[in-house]
Amino acid sequence: MTERTVMAKRVPAAQLATMLRDAITRLNRRVRQTRPVGDLTVTQLSALTSLRLAGALTPRELADTERVQPPTMTKIVAKLEERGLVQRTPHPTDGRQVILAATEAAHAVLAQTERARDEWLAQRLAELSAEDRDTLLRAAELLQQVARADRR
Repeated sequence: MTERTVMAKRVPAAQLATMLRDAITRLNRRVRQTRPVGDLTVTQLSALTSLRLAGALTPRELADTERVQPPTMTKIVAKLEERGLVQRTPHPTDGRQVILAATEAAHAVLAQTERARDEWLAQRLAELSAEDRDTLLRAAELLQQVARADRR
């Protein structure tokens, strides 16, 4: 039994959960901060990502998805629309509503941002030993398994 295996058996699941949550949160925050200089805010990128994933949403649905108040989302959408990243179309059944969708330009911006984030993370990973990268590969597989556990 390796020293790491012995140590893992001594760490209670609740403590490991806290350690993992903290590490994932910090890494996620750092990766999200990595974007081309002068580009969109994290909030704007998040809204665009939600639109890309959903296909199209009403402003209220987007606000709910992003967990912000509708007036805040109105400001975010206005900035994105100014830059040609969001397109409004009439709602098919409710004339008082509009549907928001990410434009092709938004998809290009998101792809560029993802490339910058992947490059930053790849550089950090390249600084690790092959053994540590293998450990992270296994950890990534396990985290995917944990993430899928609630969907069963």
